[in-house]
Amino acid sequence: MSENGSAQTEAAVAQSNGAASADSPLVDMINIHKYFGSVQALRGLDFRVNRQEIVGLLGDNGAGKSTLIKVLTGFHTPTRGQIFFDGDEVEIDSPTRARELGIETVYQDLALVPLMSIARNFWLGQEPTYQIGPLKFLDQKLMEESTIDALADVGIHIRTADETVGTMSGGERQSIAIGRAVYFGKRLLILDEPTSALSVGETQKVLDYTFAAKDKGMSVIFITHNISQVHEVADRFTIIEHGRKLGDFTKDEVSQQEVANMIVSGVVPERLRLFDEDGKKENA
Repeated sequence: MSENGSAQTEAAVAQSNGAASADSPLVDMINIHKYFGSVQALRGLDFRVNRQEIVGLLGDNGAGKSTLIKVLTGFHTPTRGQIFFDGDEVEIDSPTRARELGIETVYQDLALVPLMSIARNFWLGQEPTYQIGPLKFLDQKLMEESTIDALADVGIHIRTADETVGTMSGGERQSIAIGRAVYFGKRLLILDEPTSALSVGETQKVLDYTFAAKDKGMSVIFITHNISQVHEVADRFTIIEHGRKLGDFTKDEVSQQEVANMIVSGVVPERLRLFDEDGKKENA
């Protein structure tokens, strides 16, 4: 259900006092504001991701989803607000810092090099080497064998790791990016429109890989406009509108149609409201 702001404030105080525990969220963004000149992209938004949880981040175009994710991944610095990761308050001032924390984003257009092999893309920027005298060489055998094993571990089976990525389908490319994040021990996987332009069969594979990432201990933020897909995989939905959070809802609280209606209308069904229109807490 939509959250009580005072509860979020209490959580921030507890975390800042070192009271965070294994029960604390993996990600807790509190009272996040982001201004671009006079434009208020985020207006005091609270957002959390629990450990080993899949959260559907939803909202219409211009709602603030992309800005929120760019704040979390270090592309934007929040105008004000606090970010806690794994119980500690952090400043994520660059994408490099986000990756150091264990945050990996798989974008719609993918950060893969089409002319390189699966193994080279899998290890891109982290290539293992061996040394002969003063010279270092890429350990191609280790890269190929470990890539095949790592992808198989999350249910992704490839013919050979030497195949060029450019010959693969969109769904297969998504699987490589997801498998890479799981293998390198990332804590949080952000999927930005991961099933866009994919066939029905490839879409189901990506959803299966999302479940596999959760089973391996990762938390996932799933951003999409496809309500049926996110309703299948997500444990909870966070819906935002015009830079503010409309509410948090678990899968058993809302139907696909209710989620779609909230995104379009910005109105929470009366049975799910914690507050009335004047901001006063309603009776249970």
